Amino acid sequence: MNGLLQRGIVLVGVATLVVTGCATRKMVGSGDVVADRQRLMKLNGASWADAQAKAKAANWEGIAVNAETMALNAAHIPVLFPEGSLTEKSKAKPEVWQKWPEFESAAKNMVAWSERLRDAARSKNSQATQDVMKDFGRQACGTCHTPFRVPPPQPPRR
Repeated sequence: MNGLLQRGIVLVGVATLVVTGCATRKMVGSGDVVADRQRLMKLNGASWADAQAKAKAANWEGIAVNAETMALNAAHIPVLFPEGSLTEKSKAKPEVWQKWPEFESAAKNMVAWSERLRDAARSKNSQATQDVMKDFGRQACGTCHTPFRVPPPQPPRR
């Protein structure tokens, strides 16, 4: 019994250290916050493109996975925009920090839309999923990209 009690105490101690370490630790990244947020945004873009392809194949379970990825990523967006991280390689506008509450709201909106898409896809209701998907790009991505991101360069018109 004494050995079992000692193991239990050791396990509780280790668990306490792990929980404390996780609670006090900041998001892990490369140390280059601009590169990290660009990676996250590319992952979201790829997840959205993949979800659109899966919709054509009626792969609702796959769409739910993509939507969950986007929801989890969107929850981390504000952390990736610390004050002073506007650099020449950043595509963020100064409005991110000038209108911080609106920016945080746009990230929360992305979470909500992603969860809505995930839940519709999990229900395997094709119409409900398509209804969310038709507005997703404009409502989930666009509410942040339009006011807070420098538009990508447009190719010259012929």
